[in-house]
This record gives sequence, structure tokens and C-alpha cells, in this order.
Amino acid sequence: MPDSKSIILTTLNSRYIHCAFGLRYIFANLGNLQSQAIIKEFTIHERPIDIAEKLLNEQPKIIGFSVYIWNIIEITQTVALLKQINPNIIIVLGGPEVSHIPDKPDVVDIADYVVMGAGEVSFKFLCDEIFAGRKPLNKIINGDSVPLDQLNLPYEFYNEEDIRNRLIYVEASRGCPFKCEFCLSSLDKTSKPFELDAFLFEMDKLIHRGARNFKFIDRTFNLKVSTSVAILEFFLERMKDDLYLHFEVIPDNLPEKLKEALKRFPKNSLQFEIGVQTFDPKIQALISRKQNNNKTCENLLWLREQTGAHIHADLIFGLPSDTLDNFAKSFDQLITLKPQEIQLGILKRLRGAPINRHTDEYQMEYSTTPPYTIIKTRDISFATMQAVNRFARYWDIIANSGRFPYTVPLILDIQHHSAFSRFMQLSKALYSSEGSTWKISLPRLYKLLYNALTDELKIDEETVKQTLEKDFQQSNQKGSLTLLLNKHKTPRIGSANKRQKNHSC
Repeated sequence: MPDSKSIILTTLNSRYIHCAFGLRYIFANLGNLQSQAIIKEFTIHERPIDIAEKLLNEQPKIIGFSVYIWNIIEITQTVALLKQINPNIIIVLGGPEVSHIPDKPDVVDIADYVVMGAGEVSFKFLCDEIFAGRKPLNKIINGDSVPLDQLNLPYEFYNEEDIRNRLIYVEASRGCPFKCEFCLSSLDKTSKPFELDAFLFEMDKLIHRGARNFKFIDRTFNLKVSTSVAILEFFLERMKDDLYLHFEVIPDNLPEKLKEALKRFPKNSLQFEIGVQTFDPKIQALISRKQNNNKTCENLLWLREQTGAHIHADLIFGLPSDTLDNFAKSFDQLITLKPQEIQLGILKRLRGAPINRHTDEYQMEYSTTPPYTIIKTRDISFATMQAVNRFARYWDIIANSGRFPYTVPLILDIQHHSAFSRFMQLSKALYSSEGSTWKISLPRLYKLLYNALTDELKIDEETVKQTLEKDFQQSNQKGSLTLLLNKHKTPRIGSANKRQKNHSC
């Protein structure tokens, strides 16, 4: 029999607020080994040597790492240290970053075993074999999928700290029927639901324990409308002022029954993540994405006008055959639909994603280091890619931040200009002045915006001051905007004294 706590399930989350949902699923299905296992979570901001020390303090025999595109660098460093300090520890890797061998990261060569795909059953089987002295000869273990009703649900293993301080990840279904090639879910055959009554029973227990922030990871929450409505009705019956629900929804599927339920939710209690990605029909066809663009536009407008939901809409730059002008058209169209946030994603090379079949034809070149962001294509130069990267960063800190609700419309001026072109002009001006997109304090950002809007976008100084003043007042900033603009004046854009920093983005 294994010694006490001889199995550690671990990962490095991108931030403390996130929980490792997959590890809790594996823990829930360890059966007789559960008493010998613990979950230990870290973040990518901790030093690998400190993580290794904390793991070794538990004297484990087996450590299972959940590996993703955002933690592969830190996990590789941690695993290398563990093997250097104690080569006898058995390292098992799982997760999407190691599930598409032979396309593998270097950490696979250091580890003892890799569980490819679903791990709830296969990880326990592997541990049983190791503890019985029958170590598998094959390093690669194919994950065995089982019917969802045979899995133990993981929700009881959210502890009180998770419930107080973290997002609670839940899933009412698993898989996706769509074949969008940039997404690993395109490898799924279909979407399968969990048994609804059992799922809602677990949600009720979480609510009674104090959970209020639920993030559904279903790829297609509104695929089966009757189930979606039942889940929404369940939460409506238990609605509290601090209850918050996040769903990823198909943008072109909002039938009336679903609309009626959505209209009943209080303002700011719902967030919808809506993957638009592109409005170009040719690109959609090229990457096997089925989307009714007219319905998508109609539904986004309806959600903004008829509900209090927060809309987080996604666009991807760098798709095969995309160009800057073409992407600008999608951005401009999305702006007219008024989502509160537009996430400008730069295409990343996911191991195993079908979009990789286009690499040669469209000369798609990706960074060799995680997160494997595309750096140029046949139709997009490296310089253009860098410019859009900076655009995306400035968009986050100015538009998506919500700090400039009055200034952003002044910048975009969509009645007279292309919103994309205007913000790109602003982005270039800010970068010309600052030389960076990072570590810009809010007071400095006000001064940078004032100079860029008056010098580069040629907007009347008084109009800019009055507009920035409205945002300044609503943001509860201390002091006076006028004093802020006059104090330590930022060099004018294009001047010989402009700041130069050694930052590329």
C-alpha cells in the first residue's frame, strides 16, 4: 500500500483566483487512493525552486502535473528541479499541452509518464499499477473516456478558501459539436451533457456553502436550449445580489424561450463570452467555422438592448488568409454591436489543433516559445503583427478596462471614421511617445491620452479636456485633472525629447 499522501496532484494556475478544475475531477475519481492523495496548487508567479521545495516536503512517490500552454515553461523548470533533486519521484503529466504526441514540449522527455486525453480513469489505473510494482513499460498512456454518468462529480472538493476567494468552475456538458479549427474542442465528436438533476443538486450545495461566482466551462452552453433554460431557471430561483454567472454561448442561437429567461436576470449578474472571431465568410469556411453572421449581429444587439448581461466578445487576428484590412472590417462591425469588452486575441499554435494543416500554404510562422503566438503569415508581416499586438494591449487598458467610457467614443468617432483605424492611429502615437505598452500608471495614461488626442487625432483641446474630466471624476481619482495634466508635462508626441524605452511591445 502507498504511504500517506504519496500522490500529489498539482498545477500552476495563471492567477490565484483560478482553480484547477481538472485536478479536482481526478481527485474525485481516485477511489481507494483518494485518502493517499492531496491537491496542491500554485501560480506561475511563484519560483519553481520554491514550488519544488513545497512538493518535496510532502515526500510523495507520484506527482501529477496538469500542463497547459500558459504554465508549460514554469512546469518544465519545476519538473527538471524535482528530477535533479530526487530522481526516484515518478512524474506524470496530463493536460492539453502534452496530449498530442508526437507534437510535444521538452518536459515530456523528462517525465516518467504522460496521460493523453481524459485522465479521470487512466490516472488512477496508472497509480494502481505503480503501487503494485507493475510499472507500465509504455511511457504514453492513452486516456480512457467513460460515460459521464460513471464519473464522480468534483464539486465537494472546492474548499472554503476556494468558495470565498476564487472562481468556481462548473460544467453542465463536455465536448463541442463544432469544428472550428483554431480550437482543440474541434477534436471532440459531439457535446455530451451531465445528468441534469445530479448537476443541479451539486450546484445547490455549492450555493448553500456560499459560492456566488460560477464560471461555466461548457463550450456551447446554449446548444440545447431546454437544458440552458432549466439551468437559468434554477439560478433565478436562488438569485442573490452577489450571484454572478459566466457562460460561453453560441452567438447565432438565441431562441425566444432562452431570451425570456435571460431578460429576467438582474443587471450585471450574467457575463457572456461570445466568440465571434471573424465576420469574413471566406475565412469562416477555410477554418470550418459555421456561423450565421446576420443572426450573430442581431443577437448581440438584442443582448445589449434587452438584458443587463456583460458581453465579452472575441476576435482573432492572424487566421489563415486574414489581412489587416480584413480584420479591421470585422472589428468595425463588432464595435457597432456595442459589447462591453472586445478581446483581441492573436492566433496561437495549439498542439493538435486542425488549423495547423494551413501552416505551409499560408506561411504561418509562430513563436517557438509558449504561448506560441503567430508572428507573421503570408498576408501579415511581422511589423503589422507587432502593431496589432500593441493595439490589443492599449485596447485592454483603455477600452476594456472601463475607465474611459466617455473618452473611448471620442477616440473612435464611428460616425465619421473607421474605429479600427482611429484606435490604431492612437496606438501608434502612444507607443511613439512611451515606447512600451506596460507599466503605465493611470495618471500618466491620462496625460498620454491628452497629448495623443490633441496632437495626433487633432481633436480640440477643450473637448478633450472636458471628456477626460468626465472619466476622471467617475473614476474617483484624487486631485484635479488640470493639475495632473500640467504637472510633469509629458513631452509632445513626435518631439525630439520623446521618451525612448527598450521595450518591443
